[in-house]
Amino acid sequence: MDHSAAHHIELTELYAAHNYHPLPVVLAHGEGAWVTDVEGRRYLDCLAGYSALNFGHGHPRLVARAAEQLQKLTLTSRAFYNDQLGPFSRDLAALCGKDMVLPMNTGAEAVETAIKVSRKWGYRVKGVPAGRASIITMSGNFHGRTTTIVSFSDDYVATADYGPFTPGRP
Repeated sequence: MDHSAAHHIELTELYAAHNYHPLPVVLAHGEGAWVTDVEGRRYLDCLAGYSALNFGHGHPRLVARAAEQLQKLTLTSRAFYNDQLGPFSRDLAALCGKDMVLPMNTGAEAVETAIKVSRKWGYRVKGVPAGRASIITMSGNFHGRTTTIVSFSDDYVATADYGPFTPGRP
């Protein structure tokens, strides 16, 4: 079986949607802040999964804790309570100095939720007239790929062929 970088790139280009233009590096292993490609070259992972992996790769305590939890219960919908969310939320709120937290799965989900919370606060607390809340963004940004969030972007590559966009886009 061909395990070369070229083979992996060819398979990915053939079968995976082209929503990114990755570097021609095929990673196979990670340890801490270091990653190794299929040809044995080692790199310092400064990208860290767009900051989603700031804790590094394969940390023994995190791997052990994940394995322990996976053997008990993999995932629950928020339609149910579970024995982990309450203590986690309490500890995270205390760490951040907040009253409450709302854990998210993705950055796009977090941005969309921040927009909703901000609008609701504007309407209910600040007295913004109904339907008049504005989202102010800066040029040269990237927040995610949902229709609302991509509407913030002035990057043609990020926006081409995805309209119509959220109203108010320049």
